[in-house]
Amino acid sequence: MRVLITGVAGFIGSHLAEDALHSGDEVIGVDCFTPFYDRSYKERNAAVLSGRKGFTFLQQDLSEADLGPVLESVETVFHLSAQAGVRSSWGAQFSDYTRHNVTVTQRLLEASKGRGLRKFVYASSSSVYGEPGVYPLVEDMACRPISPYGVTKLAAEHLCMLYHRSYGVPCVALRYFTVYGPRQRPDMAFHRMIRAALDGKPFPLYGDGRQTRDFTFVADAVKATRAAADAPAGEVLNVGGGSRVTMLDVVETLRSIADRPLRIQEEEPQKGDVRHTWADLTRARRHLNYTPSVGLKDGLQAEWAWLKSVPR
Repeated sequence: MRVLITGVAGFIGSHLAEDALHSGDEVIGVDCFTPFYDRSYKERNAAVLSGRKGFTFLQQDLSEADLGPVLESVETVFHLSAQAGVRSSWGAQFSDYTRHNVTVTQRLLEASKGRGLRKFVYASSSSVYGEPGVYPLVEDMACRPISPYGVTKLAAEHLCMLYHRSYGVPCVALRYFTVYGPRQRPDMAFHRMIRAALDGKPFPLYGDGRQTRDFTFVADAVKATRAAADAPAGEVLNVGGGSRVTMLDVVETLRSIADRPLRIQEEEPQKGDVRHTWADLTRARRHLNYTPSVGLKDGLQAEWAWLKSVPR
């Protein structure tokens, strides 16, 4: 299969590309190296893929690029590129979110019309749900995001379903729940927590630590994403880790892995951060045959080992 992966030098995108190449797929990978975090992380991810048989890398901004050649002979699109980050989506930076999350998605969908794609898999986010107050979160709940980031991810989801209904673009949207593991972005909590432990510095914990998250190991997210190429078009599916834990539980788990103190500095909750997440996986089991297989301690251990090896 010839596949297009957008955001290929990112955290999930680079893992997905590795898995696809290992399975014998031909991969066209696109990334524009947005300056949201230190470019060196993405360059290391891209280096893992460089020179691999069947891999072609295109450094292009999909909000401006001619998409015809990018999509040439592609059978499946895995659209993972996005402007990430809940807390930074407020204020003047919102234009970056509309550009990279909404405009790029619409351009890709428009360029995909009539191409006979096997599937267009869109990487959405649990941020679209907001704070419904009822858990676990089921896909047909009303979505009321509480961050500008969540608004843009939901808008792009709606575009996918509009293009599916109106033009037959075979879209599937996956709502990822807090993906973690090796290569995780440096702005994300586990990365920052592990780095604080390694450096002997305090970790700023926003809120009281009793907020809960459904954490998903990156290999499980990749497994679900690959399976979405065979899922029925028009579906929106949760991709979670199978359980939820408090941030205080995470701190204690990391302390046991690190075998060293981890000092916590409690900070005020941040605007746009939801209090709880927890994915109902009924539809993912039915349509993706998806069952998460990596528990939190094993996943954190893998991220700890990776981050210890990353040059400063």
